[in-house]
Amino acid sequence: MSSTPAATTATRAEPPVLEALRVTLADGIATVTLNRPDKANAMNWAMWQDIRTAMQWVDRTPEARVAILDAEGKHFTSGIDLTMMMGLQAQIKDDCDGRSREKLRQLVLELQDTLSSIERCRKPVLAAIHGGCVGGGVDLISCTDMRYCAADAYFTIKEIDIGMVADVGTLQRLPKIIGNQGIVREMAFTGRRVDAAEALQIGLVNKVYDSREALQSGVREMAALIAAKSPLSIRGTKEMLNYSRDHSVADGLNYIATWNSAMLMSGDLMTAMMANMAKQTPQFKD
Repeated sequence: MSSTPAATTATRAEPPVLEALRVTLADGIATVTLNRPDKANAMNWAMWQDIRTAMQWVDRTPEARVAILDAEGKHFTSGIDLTMMMGLQAQIKDDCDGRSREKLRQLVLELQDTLSSIERCRKPVLAAIHGGCVGGGVDLISCTDMRYCAADAYFTIKEIDIGMVADVGTLQRLPKIIGNQGIVREMAFTGRRVDAAEALQIGLVNKVYDSREALQSGVREMAALIAAKSPLSIRGTKEMLNYSRDHSVADGLNYIATWNSAMLMSGDLMTAMMANMAKQTPQFKD
C-alpha cells in the first residue's frame, strides 16, 4: 500500500491568501512561507497577523497533518520590522501615561500570542532556516517543534543591540531548547552570531544541510514521515510534550493517563494494528 496519507489533496482545503506569507498544502504537508524577500522578510505588522492566521488554519484543517515554516529570499528573517518599531509611539499614544503603558503591554502580549499560536497548533511545525535568523526570528523558531538549517544559516538575539530586552519568547523558550543557561545568556547579553555548526552543537537545530535545496528536500522528507503517522496520535504527542515541558513528571504522567483513557481506543489504533499484522503501511483518516 502507498505511504501517502489518504485523502489529502490540496483541493479539499483551500489555503488562505495572505499579505506577508504564502501558504500551500500538498500530501498532508502545509508549507507556510515568509514572503517579504525584498525586505529580508522583516516581520511587519501584516506578517505578525498572518502568522497567527496561518497557524490557526493549519490547526483547523484536517488535511494539514504537519507544517513546514520556511522563507523566500536570501534570509529567513531579519527580525521585527524597524518601521513597525518606530511607529509604536504613535500607536500607544494617550494623554494618560498609565493608559499609554497599558496599551504597550497589550501590544507586547498580542505579539507574544501570535508566536504562541505555533505552539497551540496541534500539528507539528518544522522550521527550515537559511541565511540570517535575527532577533524576532529566533523568537519565531523557538516556538516550532523542530528546527533544521542550511550551512549558511546564522542566529542572533539582536534585541540587545537596539537597547531592548527580547520580549516575545526567546528568553523563555530558548533555555528549554538548548538546556545550557550559560550559552543562552552569552547569546542574549552579547547579540553575537551563532553559525549553523554551533547551532547544531548546542542543540538549537536538529540537523544542518549543505545547501538550501538539500534543506528543503530533507525537511519535506521528515514532514512526510510525520504526515504518514496517525494524526490523532501525533496531535496527542505534541500536546503531551508541550505540557510535560512546563510541568513536573508526576503531572505529565497523570495527564497522559487521563488523555489516553479518552483517546487510546481509537480507529487509528485498530488501523495500525491490522496493518502491522498484514505487513502493510497503515492509512489513517485525517
